[in-house]
Amino acid sequence: MYALLNMLKIQAFVLSAAVKLMLRALLPLLFCFMAIAKPDTEIETEIDQMLMRHDVRLAVDHPQLIDEQSLRELVELTQIPAPPFGEQARGVRFAEMLRQAGLQDVRIDKVGNVVGRRPGRGESRVVALSAHLDTVFPIDTDLTVKYSDDKMYAPGIGDNSRGLVSLLSVLHALQVAKIETQADLLFIGNVGEEGLGDLRGVKYLFRDDADPIDALIAIDGGSSQRIVYGGVGSHRYRIVITGPGGHSWGAFGMANPHHAMGRGIARFVSKAPTITSKGEKTSFNIGRMGGGTSINSIPFESWAEVDLRSGSQKKLDEIDALLKVSFTKAIAQENAARTTGQRLQIDFVKVGKRPAAAGNPDVSLVKNAVAVTRHFGFNPSLEISSTDANLPISLGIPAITVSRGGRSGNAHSPDEWWQNDKSYVAVQITLMTLLLEAGLVDERAVENLAEP
Repeated sequence: MYALLNMLKIQAFVLSAAVKLMLRALLPLLFCFMAIAKPDTEIETEIDQMLMRHDVRLAVDHPQLIDEQSLRELVELTQIPAPPFGEQARGVRFAEMLRQAGLQDVRIDKVGNVVGRRPGRGESRVVALSAHLDTVFPIDTDLTVKYSDDKMYAPGIGDNSRGLVSLLSVLHALQVAKIETQADLLFIGNVGEEGLGDLRGVKYLFRDDADPIDALIAIDGGSSQRIVYGGVGSHRYRIVITGPGGHSWGAFGMANPHHAMGRGIARFVSKAPTITSKGEKTSFNIGRMGGGTSINSIPFESWAEVDLRSGSQKKLDEIDALLKVSFTKAIAQENAARTTGQRLQIDFVKVGKRPAAAGNPDVSLVKNAVAVTRHFGFNPSLEISSTDANLPISLGIPAITVSRGGRSGNAHSPDEWWQNDKSYVAVQITLMTLLLEAGLVDERAVENLAEP
């Protein structure tokens, strides 16, 4: 009898564990199913009803009223250096700005993300609004803001200093209008979006043991009609080929890391079109190379940095495999051709990994953003790109990336510029999309309708 009971207990435990694993695997799919939006007409009606409320109208009007304040905030934040892994000073100041705007619960987490919470009144959902703190520019870059032809020039002024200011404008609007939402709101300045930052900020926010975030709206990008609903994935490598090295004359016949690197590049580039020429757009780029000590020395090291991208994780994995096969065969050829010395070695050092994420245009958050964008006079454009939204979308969590507002150009270059061309409209779009996703507390709606 005891043996039978124990056996039943074990089976129940195994079944329970299996059910837990199944539910964990299905949860993103179930969440996406539950997040399917209302019909377009219902969304449009909801927008109209929200804009009849005095508090919502007050909030929507506010970004335009604080243009001058926003410009001051933009100059200040732009001139604080914030390269990937060096965002601390800007993060500290941004945290102060969130507190000055009225948030009481503001913290800087383990990796440097600035997170401010605005408590909701109803459901236990959490909706996040984020903008990345970092820019691509080194710590010693001259960040002085200059003015010419109604434009503001400075490295990083658009990408993504303006994104941070847009986030602050949304917060200011909510605070002034005293709007209460059903869901908790998180206002986040995240680290590590650019370059080798490798999305480390959002990866930390969405780690397995993190407090849940149910939806994310990221602010990044210039065009007000652009809505990023899917993620372009990337794999980045530093390929390092090493050997003994030697004198170009005396050690001639020794395997040469540079020669092997050349063989590998030639093989990979010749084979890659079999993947890149069809289906989902897929790209590759060898952006940096180095190694060697002098013209008359066989180098002991050759390195190259490679960027692989695709909107399809399957194709990204395919071109990744081709890269490794191409260089492995090239090493074998170079080693086989040597007449003296030791064999070359190769190491594929992964320096970046962003998941590709297929977006769903029928998810509620996406359709809400489309409806709001159209309401404010733009023709919405659904696109895929490489943004902070990649990660949550890949996990089945609703996420989009929206415009920071204004006009901008020359991103990632020293002569980057931004122009205040009705930038408040993008803030209004972000605000209304956020309110649709977070839900409004209804208790003041009727009385507000009667107010002028």
